[in-house]
Amino acid sequence: MTTRRRFTLTQYLIEQRRRYPSASGDFNALLLDVALACKAIARSVAFGELGGVLGNPAADVATGVNVQGEVQKKLDVISNEYFTQMTEWSGHLAGMASEEMDHPYQIPATYQRGKYMLVFDPLDGSSNIDVNVTVGSIFSILRAPQDVIDSGRDVVEADFLQPGTHQLAAGYALYGPTTMLVLTVGNGVAGFTLDPNLGQFMLTHPNLKVPEDTQEFAINASNSRFWEPPVKRYVDECLAGKTGPRGKDFNMRWIASMVAEAHRILMRGGVFMYPRDTKRPEQARPPAPAVRGQPHRHDHGAGRRPRQHRPRAHAHRSAHVAAPAHRPGVRQQERGRAHRALPPRARRLQGRQPLFAERSLFRD
Repeated sequence: MTTRRRFTLTQYLIEQRRRYPSASGDFNALLLDVALACKAIARSVAFGELGGVLGNPAADVATGVNVQGEVQKKLDVISNEYFTQMTEWSGHLAGMASEEMDHPYQIPATYQRGKYMLVFDPLDGSSNIDVNVTVGSIFSILRAPQDVIDSGRDVVEADFLQPGTHQLAAGYALYGPTTMLVLTVGNGVAGFTLDPNLGQFMLTHPNLKVPEDTQEFAINASNSRFWEPPVKRYVDECLAGKTGPRGKDFNMRWIASMVAEAHRILMRGGVFMYPRDTKRPEQARPPAPAVRGQPHRHDHGAGRRPRQHRPRAHAHRSAHVAAPAHRPGVRQQERGRAHRALPPRARRLQGRQPLFAERSLFRD
């Protein structure tokens, strides 16, 4: 019996490196260190209560409240340590920033410093971990400012606040029925599945593309009172089903884990919305390159372009950019833009209507 030939993550990165003959290999090595951290986290998640890592703070694990105001779980802190300890030693990094740390992480003096910076959320969706719902890790790699590289000084928050388009690589790991790593290094989006027998990430989804159309959308409906009128209108049309202007029934999804939501969109299409409102921002930047490389684009609401300017968020929130996170398929995004293009009078009228009043795209 013949087996299907699959590339490992290492082989894939070597092939990508061939596009840059002068590359030193440091970048590939850093990505492999990140992948190793994700493997370690996957193992801890898989053991669950058997590994003694679930639940709230314990005496042997120093936890608190992270920069998002969320109470840290034990596994949040452990996952953060996996990321720092498995990447700090290699000499590739000038510094790191994490959701679980109040300030940028400095590379210890005992290690050489490099030219890259790593930004990550070690365990997104950790509030779901105790109920065995899919969680994941988010990461982004930036080039350190030249003066950081030349002087070897400690990194500061401002060093991380770069335009989103300056990311060199970005992706996420997904800890579910299987462990997956989804990655872009600027040449399409590739998905890898962890082979538990080999301990290797194997290329299983070589060219991920979001389906153009679907009958699913995801939004946290409990925040509906905070939504802008175009978002309310879009959701109302989806809920109206076959009898509404969309002419078909939709299913609403909400996992409350951005990694799981983004992955479902990449695999099955649809739209994941965390629209701008008066509540806190959500993760938008690291998955954005994976989405921007698709035939559709991620959208930041109210006609805004994807974030390219320097964010005003703190460095430890640079993986949690203050922007709405829309990840739509082509037709879903076109519909959303049509809503935002409503004439002012229509917007004013809509703003005075109750949430469930009758609406139509062409009503004036």
